[in-house]
Amino acid sequence: MSNVFDATPCELGEGPLWHPERQQLFWFDVNAFRLLTQEGGKTRIVQFNEYVSAAGWVSDTELLIASESRLFLFDIDRERKEDVEGLESDNLRTRSNDGRGDPFGGFWIGTMGKDKAKGAGAIYRYYDGALRQLYSGVTIPNAICFAPGGKRAYFTDTPTQKVMAQSLDADGWPEGEAEVFLDLRDAGLFPDGAVVDADGNFWNAQWGAWRVACYSPEGEFLRAVGFDAANTSCPAFGGADLSRLYCTSAREELSEAALGRSDKHGMTFEAPEVGRGQAEHRVQL
Repeated sequence: MSNVFDATPCELGEGPLWHPERQQLFWFDVNAFRLLTQEGGKTRIVQFNEYVSAAGWVSDTELLIASESRLFLFDIDRERKEDVEGLESDNLRTRSNDGRGDPFGGFWIGTMGKDKAKGAGAIYRYYDGALRQLYSGVTIPNAICFAPGGKRAYFTDTPTQKVMAQSLDADGWPEGEAEVFLDLRDAGLFPDGAVVDADGNFWNAQWGAWRVACYSPEGEFLRAVGFDAANTSCPAFGGADLSRLYCTSAREELSEAALGRSDKHGMTFEAPEVGRGQAEHRVQL
């Protein structure tokens, strides 16, 4: 059973991150240029001047945030920014989208066209002080996450309706070609954000499906957790024992039928005692 964690409606909620040291959830409203969190039971909103979409934790007071044009270090308490690396900063047509810290201290981040133009984006990895492109020609990058042990990464280009699995080498770089992990075309499902739990199960928010679906490491469907929003966008495990599944959602691209079914679209949800997550990996700068 899922409940509303935070009732602030987001046009495009994304990038939930449970900070393991602060025991605090952060997430984004991408189209409104906002970072959200809760402190003392109250919602705190930080306003930026461009798209922001994903983050990794660097210390107990700092996040590495991906924005429309850069990666920057953000001091949570003092709300101060420090540029780290440009991210397609010379391309005014693109913005950041899904991203996550990897088990090696790196940070993977996808870009996409602001108008969702086909093939306008890419997926990058920031590691050891440098940003390197991993995949090009991506339309809507999502589902960036990592299996326990760091030997496998996942990602998707949502319109393809396929989730890819990528073997990683000892330093966390792609090794060999990515292979199809899930092909959701026959089911009519569109994979959005995802996270992997401590057992290696893959939890995927599916745009328009009102749910987060769980698949085994072999790609077998195990179960789904329903949410009171059609466009679930990204899950994250959190809570003191990492057993709580959080999920962001979006208000964009809703049908009249969906609007009539729920008034909670765009809110951020939680479902207790769903599984056991991995602690989010620290990004090393």
